[in-house]
Amino acid sequence: MASIFQAFPLLRTAAPRLTRQLFVCKPCLKTPVRSAVRPSRPSPPQRSVLQSVRWQSTQAAVHAETPATAAKDTIRKSTFPETSDKSVAYWLLGSAASVFGIVIFGGLTRLTESGLSITEWRPVTGSLPPTSQSDWESEFSKYRASPEFQLLNPNMTLPEFKQIYWMEWTHRLWGRVIGLTFLFPTAYFIARRKVSASMAVKLTGICALIGFQGVIGWWMVASGLKDDLFAPGSHPRVSQYRLTAHLGAAFAVYISMLLSGLSILRERRFLASPESALSHLNALKHPHLRLFRGSVVALCGLVFITAMSGALVAGLDAGLIYNEFPYMGVGLTPPKKELFDPFYSHTEDQSDLWWRNMLENPSLVQLDHRILATTTFTAIMSLFAYTRLSPKVKVKMPKDAKKGMAGLVHVVWMQAALGISTLIYMVPTWLASAHQGGAMALLTMAVVLYSRIRMPRKAIMQSLAKRAPQTNQIPLKSRLGDVNAAKEKAL
Repeated sequence: MASIFQAFPLLRTAAPRLTRQLFVCKPCLKTPVRSAVRPSRPSPPQRSVLQSVRWQSTQAAVHAETPATAAKDTIRKSTFPETSDKSVAYWLLGSAASVFGIVIFGGLTRLTESGLSITEWRPVTGSLPPTSQSDWESEFSKYRASPEFQLLNPNMTLPEFKQIYWMEWTHRLWGRVIGLTFLFPTAYFIARRKVSASMAVKLTGICALIGFQGVIGWWMVASGLKDDLFAPGSHPRVSQYRLTAHLGAAFAVYISMLLSGLSILRERRFLASPESALSHLNALKHPHLRLFRGSVVALCGLVFITAMSGALVAGLDAGLIYNEFPYMGVGLTPPKKELFDPFYSHTEDQSDLWWRNMLENPSLVQLDHRILATTTFTAIMSLFAYTRLSPKVKVKMPKDAKKGMAGLVHVVWMQAALGISTLIYMVPTWLASAHQGGAMALLTMAVVLYSRIRMPRKAIMQSLAKRAPQTNQIPLKSRLGDVNAAKEKAL
């Protein structure tokens, strides 16, 4: 009975056509009355009762499925994709390049002693530079009250002040631009579901790290604006601890951007070819390559620590002493009394003698940087020899990893030459800036090498395992035979 009642709406819809076909005579149907009334619209083709009922039932089924389909589309749009969009990767790499540039420019700001020219931190209003003579006089008067002007630049004129002011203002404005061009695209990509769930968390963390970096930058500058933060009569400078923290945070932002962008491109390349991706990843699971992968991770950490020791050298101006290599005075190291001087101890029992000399004594700080740099160079060359002399590693190692290892060797040789030249020529501005850029380039190559040999995240591995068997279940000949049979059946 239920089926009969369900058929009533369909019969009521088909009733006009049934009446016209069953109860109208054939001569009346042949008269052109309908065409004379509306000649512009051709009459629709007549359908049988069965066709009308089927058409109505099909429309009802379509309308019945529409809410479910809409709900599925809504759920699909509200969830994060499996992997991020390729545009996100390019944006991350571009942001990393901008961070690379601002780090080099920040080094130039420090080398030209421009970092203390702006004595206030105004995140919003500080974006506008002085526009009138009175504004410039006001900024210059604030700088004249700083220890750097009183102890180092008492004869500086307003035109000379403008030069260092523009350097620091450009550096700060560049940092604000990086923050804005990362924050707003991050919100857009997350809202539009163009990134995976894990990448959304990473981007949010990078945004927080960029904001924290700005706070560290002002915290560093503030250390050079107070007399009680450095010894009386000494060269006014920012704290070497805060300078190292500022540079370390910049390196962390750069590495996170670079590694995230490279991982997106690598994941999309894997998902585009699951078979080759699984064979590539199976080769990376070889025990000898596991040892190599762990060595690359340790190497990245060693390069980072060496760069941070270079920040201590820069903060203490330790590169202006012992300007020869490999000797330091009459030997490979200065005298022990000079390296562990009680002058740097702040306690009566001298319990802090060791670590304070490590971080505050220019002679020992430079020696530490030399040891770390030599260790980094030796480690890279040893790892390169291991990949070339070990037969199993040489066979199993992917081609892109071999190219990355070769690039790392080239960069470390260049960086060693820049470091020795900077020391011998007593830290000229252009050489010191190039040496800092070489440190970032060396870290970049180490991160790129790591990105090429690392294992992807678990979700990508599961997706590859699901996709690869589907392409291998049916041989190529049987698939072609099925296609030909389907064509013959259609004909």
